[in-house]
Amino acid sequence: MSMTKRDLVIRISNETGLVQQQVLDVVQKTLDYIAQAVAKGSKVELRNFGVFEVKIRKARIGRNPNAPETDVPIPRRAVVKFKPGKEMRESVIKLPTGQ
Repeated sequence: MSMTKRDLVIRISNETGLVQQQVLDVVQKTLDYIAQAVAKGSKVELRNFGVFEVKIRKARIGRNPNAPETDVPIPRRAVVKFKPGKEMRESVIKLPTGQ
């Protein structure tokens, strides 16, 4: 099961009594500001939630599964990493793994 932005807006609206459009505007602005900061290479730290930051992945050689004898060079690139906060990590650890 996944939660969408719409689900989040409805839940916040129901719990706070704020109009859904107002909640949507705030949620969207928050996401926009996080995305803009990360796109500029800034680290975004949200206490008790987690940290978004840009990491540089090294260049490496990949393999084409349909032609494993063929090397595929993968260039160095920037990627977004998310490191969850302590409370989120501890909650996720408790999830059943189904094994």
